[in-house]
Amino acid sequence: MSDGATNRLWAPWRIKYIRNPKVKKCIFCKPDKYVILKTKHSMAMLNIFPYNNGHIMVAPLKHVKELSRLSDAEMLDLFKTVEKMRSLLQETLQPQGYNIGINIARAAGAGIPGHLHVHIVPRWQGDTNFMPIVAKTKVISQSIEELYKQLLKKC
Repeated sequence: MSDGATNRLWAPWRIKYIRNPKVKKCIFCKPDKYVILKTKHSMAMLNIFPYNNGHIMVAPLKHVKELSRLSDAEMLDLFKTVEKMRSLLQETLQPQGYNIGINIARAAGAGIPGHLHVHIVPRWQGDTNFMPIVAKTKVISQSIEELYKQLLKKC
């Protein structure tokens, strides 16, 4: 497969992350881009470093790191927002399945361990191809800007 040369996949949008990989502010407390929906207690936004096209994160507006810190009303609002976003993704992208989950603490994979959030990752049969295995590279087939506009129209 390789003759010793380096394989390249151009991804210029990642330069912002490379230059400033540490999040200095909570992206859920002061979101600056790609917010799809805000409710009384929750918000939903596109993940700018998605696992798959349409990867949405839903977070309570209250800055908490555990579900037990939410009131019943906040928890109900959070999970109703999760379902609303899943339904929106179904209508818009028509995935064949979803990974929906919460990573609590850095040891569990939480990239933002201080603010609880739910990941909604749309999945399709065959969406994991040779690229992640051979090149350790995930291919996202739609621009985040295009998807954001598409979701906002339907929300």
